[in-house]
Amino acid sequence: MIPFNKPYLTGKETAYIQEAVHLGKISGNGQFTKRCQVFFERKYGFKKCLLTTSCTDALEMAAILCNIQSGDEVIVPSYTFVSTALAFVRQGANVVFADSYDHHPNIDANKLEQLITSRTRAIVPVHYAGVACDMDKIMLLADKYKLFVIEDAAQAIDSYYKGKALGSIGHLATFSFHESKNIISGEGGLLAINDEQFLRRSEIIWEKGTNRAEFFRGEVNKYGWIDIGSSFLPSELIAAFLWAQIENMDDIQVKRKKIWNTYYEYLKPLSAKGYFTIPEIPVYATNNAHIFYMLCNSLEEREKLLSHLKFHDVLAVFHYLSLHCSPFYKNKHDGRELNNSDHFSDCLVRLPLYYELGLDQTIKIANLVIENYE
Repeated sequence: MIPFNKPYLTGKETAYIQEAVHLGKISGNGQFTKRCQVFFERKYGFKKCLLTTSCTDALEMAAILCNIQSGDEVIVPSYTFVSTALAFVRQGANVVFADSYDHHPNIDANKLEQLITSRTRAIVPVHYAGVACDMDKIMLLADKYKLFVIEDAAQAIDSYYKGKALGSIGHLATFSFHESKNIISGEGGLLAINDEQFLRRSEIIWEKGTNRAEFFRGEVNKYGWIDIGSSFLPSELIAAFLWAQIENMDDIQVKRKKIWNTYYEYLKPLSAKGYFTIPEIPVYATNNAHIFYMLCNSLEEREKLLSHLKFHDVLAVFHYLSLHCSPFYKNKHDGRELNNSDHFSDCLVRLPLYYELGLDQTIKIANLVIENYE
């Protein structure tokens, strides 16, 4: 069986973990944590970076930083992972679900303004498959209505919008290093802070509501509990694992893009004939090759394709179910139909894409897809 995903190990992960153990500082915020954070700040232009134990934790930190409270409204896409909405629901917010474009799973920026009310506090665009949302339109709306923008860039490491790194445009941004992502630490995440008003408080929330980090830098003579927060920072073992991945990120990205482009070239002729749809990258965006997806024309067609691939020992998978239809939220949703989100829920297929997937295997999978339609 060709799996959908296989975590890639560069070979240095255990050596760096051992180094962290020998340094005697494994609880977090040690040398490897600082090394990773500085790397992201310098490479992508984030004002401040804080590693977290997951992207979910980073989103929860963002919700706290924006003082999201009961009765506030936060606009998120329906076609996304539950964490995008959950972080704000936990603060008491009412989530207002936005639809996707008809041609791409990203949030439809042209339909956002009609969702904004006097209670709206934030917009959370998700860069699906690492492809940028239309950030100019979103930031213009945020400026007009004095809203926060939190980029859910879980899938978008090393991807850009008009030359700007994704995660560097909104007030805050979150990333994931889950084992299914381009670079990984098993579980793990990152909060990027781009607005200066959040710089000091983010570190306090990160350290369980204390000014402990300031104390260890010698900026205060004692530390105490001064705000809300939680245990968001990961151990040094996670950071050490991540550092090995960071060192090899360029190589990982080259390989993933080669696989993505192979799928694209093999499947483009049938896509042009309307058998299915494959991704087109907008002119304002780059492709970090996080996901190669195809869009079938119906749910029945998708089931047939998945069965065909599985019969030939290839595990392809669908993705999100629309959150506005979820058991938790369907009775809280305002009743609007989000047809594009539902279409992606019913028809989207993700093909295997991981570093160790061979060129011959990639071609085999593409040919199996073609065979299904012939």
